[in-house]
Amino acid sequence: MLLDVKGLDCHYGRIQAISNIDINVDDGELVALVGANGAGKTTLLKALSGILPASTGTITFNGHDISRVSSDKRVRLGIIQVPEGRQVFAPMTVEDNLVVGGYTRSQTERDETLDQVYEMFPVLKDRRHSAAGTLSGGQQQMLAISRALMARPRLLFLDEPSMGLSPLLVDEVFETVQKLRDGGTTILLVEQNAYMALAIADRGYVLEAGSIVLADSGEKLIANDRVKQAYLGL
Repeated sequence: MLLDVKGLDCHYGRIQAISNIDINVDDGELVALVGANGAGKTTLLKALSGILPASTGTITFNGHDISRVSSDKRVRLGIIQVPEGRQVFAPMTVEDNLVVGGYTRSQTERDETLDQVYEMFPVLKDRRHSAAGTLSGGQQQMLAISRALMARPRLLFLDEPSMGLSPLLVDEVFETVQKLRDGGTTILLVEQNAYMALAIADRGYVLEAGSIVLADSGEKLIANDRVKQAYLGL
């Protein structure tokens, strides 16, 4: 088990944001976490990344308890997050954005990974000297994902990668996520677009009001009547 979370609670002041969360992610899996706005999805990612301290519970990564490990040390362990809203460095070039993502790696590793990223996303190579802010929304999302890949993640967190994109670009982004999974990247995908996320996921969790209410394979969750009514509009 690469990631194992048990009994996780988090608070914003006196307000409990997530309660008694139990989730796990195996090496090589794509696991989807779906739910409505305000369900606690991003809060959970912040806790797993070390940005928000856990009130109670344990987070075990690669066999080690990291519940009290700082966010920068989690990055060095290989836990990398692509934040909601892309958050590329708009005035910087595409290539400089990518190089920043590999700051924890050696020069040789950065050069190798940069070549791999350009092979995976030729449009980024074509635009490598352009300011990141001049890219389309879909290209910026690819850049944000590629910047995370520069760190050579053991576990990649994707927070709402389809947010704000046109339907055509959403399809492209999910094709990219599936390609990463097929290439062996372990992914925890947080997404409001439940159907798209569960359709490519090995397993999924449904989060409501800060608690996990359903857990199953992606295929079975898509077929679940409760999920259909609440999230798929069926």
